[in-house]
Amino acid sequence: MSAESIIAFRADLRDFIRRELPLEIAGRVAGGMELDKSDYVRWQQILHRHGWFAGAWPVEHGGQGWDLRRQLAFLQETALNDAPMIIPYGVSMVGPVIYTFGSEAQKRQHLPGVLSSEVWWCQGYSEPGAGSDLAALRTTAVRDGDEYVVNGSKLWTTEAHWADMMHCLVRTSNTGKRQEGISFLLIDMKTPGITVRPILTIDGQHHTNEVFLDDVRVPAGNLVGSEGDGWRIAKFLLGNERVAIADTGAKLRLLARLSAMNAMVQADPTVLPMVKAQHAARLVDLTVRLDTLCALEEHCVEAWAAGSPLGSTASMLKVRGTEVLQAMSEFAVALQGAYAGVHDPADLHLPGDARINAARQASMMAHQYLYGRCWSIFGGTNEVQRNIIAAGILP
Repeated sequence: MSAESIIAFRADLRDFIRRELPLEIAGRVAGGMELDKSDYVRWQQILHRHGWFAGAWPVEHGGQGWDLRRQLAFLQETALNDAPMIIPYGVSMVGPVIYTFGSEAQKRQHLPGVLSSEVWWCQGYSEPGAGSDLAALRTTAVRDGDEYVVNGSKLWTTEAHWADMMHCLVRTSNTGKRQEGISFLLIDMKTPGITVRPILTIDGQHHTNEVFLDDVRVPAGNLVGSEGDGWRIAKFLLGNERVAIADTGAKLRLLARLSAMNAMVQADPTVLPMVKAQHAARLVDLTVRLDTLCALEEHCVEAWAAGSPLGSTASMLKVRGTEVLQAMSEFAVALQGAYAGVHDPADLHLPGDARINAARQASMMAHQYLYGRCWSIFGGTNEVQRNIIAAGILP
């Protein structure tokens, strides 16, 4: 695909967002406010009605067949133009798994709800003692006639409190290698025996949950692939998310906010010249680091589009992306000055957006800083990612 076509694609997408994105949602995204499930659903349904949702899916399954370059352009432009992120658990994760590995019955049953955003998904991977070491999971699924009986628990399950369905890794065998006994199961969250308990993270928000499964009966037809296919499917799922792993669109939007905040500091006569110089230098450093990350991302996408294997490059993007984000969030707090200690989690749920007053902006930046800590943990800790990089590069 030519550079000119990507430029035209970006321009068309920007025009579409300016026409169709509801102003109240754009304002809350621009202000760093927390969105409700209804905000995400509303935007995704707008995208779907106009053919912009599930663009990476094959045409025969309701998508547009976008290549990796268009996927990256879509993610960046939507973030830069204050659109909500696309919640990945349905359209980017389980959807591609179902149309790649699922039965025809599973495709008919589940793909339409993903496309319409009428069915909301969560991901049941991590467990107590089995986070980055996913092969250590202990949630069991025992076949009983035409059903599996599932027992165990899942931890850090993002948006389980919103979800209608969960795509879940379960252990169906304890023989052989640990990875060989893992299977991929689709579970209705309304099934008796499922309990969802909220976990408030350090930013005071309810993003994630613990899910308990006690004698949960799941139809055997909800098994994707065969027993023991879970590890292979899980690797496919994670690889399918590689274009989004650096999240550069959101970082570019944050950098624009930091630049505006720094301009206000530079114009404030009460701020010492030395402090102004330090802030200016940090902003230049962050700009260079983000530009470098974007260049690395483009290089990786070009290589993947040309058929290069995933290898350790996604791990490189994950590590560098989280380091840049955390450095940016630290600068955001520094720019707040006397407001740096202000953080009321309720501020992010009030009407309007965080640009209304300095205290609410400070709460938003504190949220960015605090929640940013988890980025180097979820999806495989940065320490695990560095081991993957070392194994892929060192002799």
